Amino acid sequence: MTDTAGATRPGPAGTPGPTDWERMFRPRGVAVLGATGRPDSPMARPLRWLAERGFAGAVRPVNPKYDELAGLPCFPSLADVPGPVDLVLAMVPAPHAEAAVREAGAAGAAAVVVFASGFAETGPEGADLQHALVRAGRESGVRVLGPNCQGVIYPPARLFATFTAAADRPLTGTSGIAYAGQSGAVGGSVLDLAAEQGLDLTAWVSTGNQADVDVAEVGRFLVRQPEVSVLAVYLEAVQDGAAYARLAAEAAASGTALVVLRSGRSESGRRAAVSHTGAMLGDDTAFRLVSHRHGVVLVDDVDELLAAATALRGGPRPRGRRIAAVTTSGGAGILAADRCESTALELPGLAPETRAKLARVVPEFGALANPVDVTAQLFNRDDRAFGDVCSIVCADPSVDALMVLLTMVVGDQATDLAEDLAGAMAGTDVPCSVVWLAAADRTTEARATLRRAGIPVFSSIAVAARVAGALAPPATADTPLLPAGDAVPGPAHRPPRTDGWALLRRTGVPAPASAEVRRRDEVLPAARDLAGAVGTVVMKAVAPGLEHKTDAGGVRLGVPVASAADVFDELSARVPELEAVLVQEAVPPGLELLVGVAGARDGWPPVVTVGLGGTATEVHRDVATALVPTTPDEARGLLRELRSWPLLAGHRGAPPRDVDAVVDVLVRLGAAVADRPDIEELEINPLIVGAAGDGVVAVDVLVTTRS
Repeated sequence: MTDTAGATRPGPAGTPGPTDWERMFRPRGVAVLGATGRPDSPMARPLRWLAERGFAGAVRPVNPKYDELAGLPCFPSLADVPGPVDLVLAMVPAPHAEAAVREAGAAGAAAVVVFASGFAETGPEGADLQHALVRAGRESGVRVLGPNCQGVIYPPARLFATFTAAADRPLTGTSGIAYAGQSGAVGGSVLDLAAEQGLDLTAWVSTGNQADVDVAEVGRFLVRQPEVSVLAVYLEAVQDGAAYARLAAEAAASGTALVVLRSGRSESGRRAAVSHTGAMLGDDTAFRLVSHRHGVVLVDDVDELLAAATALRGGPRPRGRRIAAVTTSGGAGILAADRCESTALELPGLAPETRAKLARVVPEFGALANPVDVTAQLFNRDDRAFGDVCSIVCADPSVDALMVLLTMVVGDQATDLAEDLAGAMAGTDVPCSVVWLAAADRTTEARATLRRAGIPVFSSIAVAARVAGALAPPATADTPLLPAGDAVPGPAHRPPRTDGWALLRRTGVPAPASAEVRRRDEVLPAARDLAGAVGTVVMKAVAPGLEHKTDAGGVRLGVPVASAADVFDELSARVPELEAVLVQEAVPPGLELLVGVAGARDGWPPVVTVGLGGTATEVHRDVATALVPTTPDEARGLLRELRSWPLLAGHRGAPPRDVDAVVDVLVRLGAAVADRPDIEELEINPLIVGAAGDGVVAVDVLVTTRS
């Protein structure tokens, strides 16, 4: 993919012309190549909608079979179309798409939308067609959207260049929410559901196979448009992590909220893993870290995507993860508390002053704690007290967000309540969401009132809690782990390994003195040299594929010098394909940590991981992760995220550990791997951490490289 999100073409006399992106979304002329005269065909929709919905540019149907279509002159070929033609809609079968792209280039078009399927998604022959399509676009100077896509909708320009049935309704584009996604079917559902909720999308793009133009590139154009306040994105694959990072960074810089729904994470997480780190972390760790760095909201379903976008279009984001619930039902409040806790949201206690103010409004048999239960009796009064309750709760300094839970408040009473709540929330910077546990047809007007006010409305407490959790800043330790047992125990092939000890020496990470012996007669001299005052050594088997030596019985601790040769024989008999035995000096005991760095790949930066180490590291599953490069402050913050931080800081009178030395190792290893693009994984387990001032020692190291 060539990144040309800001590319321009020269205008008359060399003056800057409109960018390719402006010509795609605000074309001066659109040619519909292969336009059909069958009004019942889905492929007739783009021409009809362009002709009937107020598109200001020229619309040029192209088909040699017709003289006129949709009341417009029809041209036999693109070469016969009078200019300018900025956008071509190729309504042709896959075998003819390459020629259509070349014809579009000859006509001076900036972009071609290829709707046809039958390309890379079908197999090798289709992949060849797709490669030819991309080559034609590059040689002709034309961007290709698709193939296997459903096109573009951009209501600000009255551009409806799509055949999706979801667009077969009046669309004004006034919501400020734009959508870009790979799947046409999912995109159609998003468009339809948004319109049903009164959210006419300001832009809608289906990228399909992304042979050329991809979601990240489209997104970078959309987040710069003043009429777009939220970009909702659906991703099936992120093949270029750097492009996604640029999108996230530009969205943050432009003040455009970015909400992302990504599928395929569970399968990608089940990759074969050599290291303990790889066995616990999914392949989407870098994606999540990049997203969190730039404030991207990650969601898990289509309804959450729309709800989060609704909440963000002009509304504030929560300052923290403390949420208050106001409910008309005690039972609904209890359910909300349970669901919020499951998404790492906290329901704080309300201040005494807040409760005193609530006591003057809430019926005496209501509840003033969090959740606040106003009971149905509150609605028997003539005044609009519900909005007052919500305002009082939002004014509490411990509240970052408000969740309102309504049961059978319907009809005119529902409409009055919605107006009251919308007015109350307009005067606060605390975001609000509503869960309405009543039939939609009995609360239609009320729901519409809230959505116009930017307040999302849910029919599920669980979904509302998940969205609230997604909108809030990440929890302190936000390292998603694979469920135990999900990772494949090891790869089918043995990845190439490099000398990890040499890498540690070059990086300046302390390691025990050691010697690698291959014959029995070499053992005793090595053991004598390394035993020191303690009189013992550690012996470890070295063999292909022996990454976890302890699990395979390949490690012996506290070996007396006199017994070293016998232990060599024992390891030789126990470990198949033994190549050597590593004899190491004994290291004083200390706190055992795991330190790992996953190398850069697919445009994603390296990721550093630290956690409680040793043989039970996958049992403890206490790890924290960060992107590389990692600053000393970030590294120290990672350590504080660990549940085992008290063991480092000094627990119950125990002396504190050498945290500064651990921080130094994290920073050094991250930088070392960043400088070595061939490294796939580096892991130290354990890193023995001594008392403050005593330093650290890397007792074992594993480094795998890419083939």
